[in-house]
Amino acid sequence: MSAATSASPSKVAVITGADSGIGRATAVHLARAGMDVGITYHSDRKGAEETADEVRAHGQRAEVARMDLTRLPDAADTVDDLCERLGRIDVLVNNAGTGTMTPYLDLELSDVREVLDVDLVGPFLCGQKAARHMIDHGEGGRIINVTSVHEHQPRVGAAPYCAAKGGLGLLTQVMALELAEHHITVNAVAPGEIATPMTGQEDTDPHTESRPGIPLGRPGDAREVAAVVAFLAGPDASYVTGASWSVDGGMLRMGPQAGSHLTGDDWRRP
Repeated sequence: MSAATSASPSKVAVITGADSGIGRATAVHLARAGMDVGITYHSDRKGAEETADEVRAHGQRAEVARMDLTRLPDAADTVDDLCERLGRIDVLVNNAGTGTMTPYLDLELSDVREVLDVDLVGPFLCGQKAARHMIDHGEGGRIINVTSVHEHQPRVGAAPYCAAKGGLGLLTQVMALELAEHHITVNAVAPGEIATPMTGQEDTDPHTESRPGIPLGRPGDAREVAAVVAFLAGPDASYVTGASWSVDGGMLRMGPQAGSHLTGDDWRRP
C-alpha cells in the first residue's frame, strides 16, 4: 500500500483517573471514535486494566500507568511516559480529582494542599506537558479539564474543592487564550451529581434515582458527561475554546446546594 493510501495513525488521548466513572466512560467513548488511549489511575490498577480491556475491545491501543497527583511535580511525568509509549498525544482529559466534606473551620492545611494539588496544580502541570508535545508535533490538540458545577457555585463543606475547581475554570480560560496560536483548544466540562464511585453510586442506574431538586429529576450517567468530553475532543468542536460546559441536569439553575438538598417538587409550582 502506498503512503498516499495508507491509513492515518490513530489519534491518542490521555485520560487521568480513568479507572472508573467519568474517566472510564470517556476512555471507551474516545476508543469508539477511533482513538488510542492512555489511562492513569491512583490506586485501582484492576479498574484501570478493565478500562484498557474495553478500549482494546474497540480495536484501539491502550496503555496504563499509575499517577499520584499528590506527588508533584514528578507525577506529571506520567504524561510524557504515556506519550512515548503511544507515540504522540492529541487529547488530554484532566479528569482525576478528589475532595473533602469538612467545615471550613475544621480543615487541616495538609487536606487543603492535597485537594489543591490533585484538582488544580496537577492539571496545570499535566496540561503543560501535553501542550508541549502537541506543539512539537505541530498538529494542534485538545485539552479538556473536568471541573464541576462547583467551578461556578459554592457548596458548604467543600472549601478546598470549590477553590480548586473555580481556579481550574479560570486556568482553562487562560490556557485557551495562550495556546490558541498553536491550534490547541482548551475547554472545561462541569458535571453535577453523576452516578460514579466518587458519589457512592458505582453500580447505580441514575434513571431509577429520584432527585427532586434537580430539574431533570435524577443524577447523571457518566456516559452523558463522556459524550460532551468526546464532542470537545472531536472535529466538530474545532472552533470551541475557553468555554465551560455544564452537564448537570439543570442543577446550576437551582444552585447546586438547593438542587441536591431539596426533597420535594413544590418548587416546580408557582
